[in-house]
Amino acid sequence: MGLVPVALSYGARPERILPLLYGISEPDLATRHVFRAVMGLYFGMMCFWLAGALRPKLRITSLWAVFVFASGIASGRLLSLGPDGWPAPIFVYYLHSEVALAGICLALIAWQSDPEACRCE
Repeated sequence: MGLVPVALSYGARPERILPLLYGISEPDLATRHVFRAVMGLYFGMMCFWLAGALRPKLRITSLWAVFVFASGIASGRLLSLGPDGWPAPIFVYYLHSEVALAGICLALIAWQSDPEACRCE
């Protein structure tokens, strides 16, 4: 649930957070709308991931969804490094977290698919 603060940073009070995080002063209606939609996407995905944690039949699908979500965002951040340069430290931290999360998901998918093959002996 570490993404709850991230989701809230996008949409709970965009008029206060966007100037701090992104330098967007006085975001207009369309900008606030987009950031609140992103917040909704984060919360919707978190609900699905939680369902996967609680329902074994959804577990692999949920893990794949986390992997696609984390690796997709990380890929976008990596692509941005070329044309845009290095972002603020918080976004570098997010990148590292997303790459780590994607790796953990792949390991869990492998373990869920064949627990015996992943045993350390």
